[in-house]
Amino acid sequence: MTITVSGTAGKSVRRGRALNDPRLRSVVYQIIILAVVVGVGWFLISTMLHNRAASGIAVGYDFLNGPANIRLSDDSLISYVPSDTWIRALEVGVLNTLVVSVLGIVLATILGIVIGVARLSGNWLVAKLAAVYVDVLRNIPLPIQLLLWIGLIRFAPPPKEAITLLPDVFISNKGLRVPAVQSDPIFLWVGIALLIGLAIAWGIGRWARARQAATGQPFPSFWTGLAVVVALPVAVWLAGGAPVVLELPQLGRFDFTGGWTRSPEFAAVLIGLSVYTAAFIAEIVRGGILAVSHGQTEAARALGLHSGITLRKIILPQALRTILPPLTSQYLNLTKNSSLSVFVGYFDLVLVGNTMGNQTGRWVEAISIYMAIYLTISLTISIAMNIYNRRMALRER
Repeated sequence: MTITVSGTAGKSVRRGRALNDPRLRSVVYQIIILAVVVGVGWFLISTMLHNRAASGIAVGYDFLNGPANIRLSDDSLISYVPSDTWIRALEVGVLNTLVVSVLGIVLATILGIVIGVARLSGNWLVAKLAAVYVDVLRNIPLPIQLLLWIGLIRFAPPPKEAITLLPDVFISNKGLRVPAVQSDPIFLWVGIALLIGLAIAWGIGRWARARQAATGQPFPSFWTGLAVVVALPVAVWLAGGAPVVLELPQLGRFDFTGGWTRSPEFAAVLIGLSVYTAAFIAEIVRGGILAVSHGQTEAARALGLHSGITLRKIILPQALRTILPPLTSQYLNLTKNSSLSVFVGYFDLVLVGNTMGNQTGRWVEAISIYMAIYLTISLTISIAMNIYNRRMALRER
């Protein structure tokens, strides 16, 4: 017997079936969420525009072309004077952030690998010291560590009693002073030669791997590539007359003048970020090494390989596939934690942006600028690490 549903009852049944369709429900929910987000965004923006109009504060980024009239630290990579525009001041802040982030990533990676391997050492004292390093530094907030480092650096002697590390290299509570190399047009060609040398070294490495895979014969690609990278720029420099003009630091009435300087604030931020992030990287390295089957170590010992060679050639390359994803997160954390340098007065992007917001009242514009810059830096690091991670991944054949 067949039962036919018609009329109003049939329409309600079809409506009920449509609402039970998960695909339709997901579309409806997304539309509702999008409408709520747009509505909240419109409310916030309209409220902000109304309040700023009532306060007489203009909206826009035209103020960036006006003079900054602020003094920044002397350790910027580009020339800057207070009469420069806000755009120039932001460029100084971005470069300072990039310098401390890149150097911090390099130092934290090296220190983290050393500490991570030390935690697995058979020497009881070395393993315990590495464990104490990790447990202590991971549980002290980074701002407190930055304040501790800047306080320790301030204990250095004044400029008149500066410590001479090397001839014309001085360290004091005003920072580090070293001779500065005067620019010369040949340096541009030296840089181009260095890039060409790196490209040639990369090509030699690929050729050597293909040759070894085909014939089984190794080739000293590392040393050959290193020789090319060093010899090519040196040859260009020598061909250009080998110009070297140094500006030496000179002790003035209160501080050194001339030369190249790095401020105590920069040192505190770099040391703080490096040692703090290294504690997390050490645990990542330790976990990655433990993830490699112990049979790999036993096989290496059976072949008579030294423990150092086993670690470098067998264990770490395999652990790298496990290490890379969380290591990317730590690189991003270090870059974003560089914004905490405001605690010690290092003129990075955030401190320049905060000063700009205080002086112009354009807080929304200032925050949106360094949000966009941090987003760009973070996405660049993520893309680069993801590309490298895909290259290191195992490929089934």
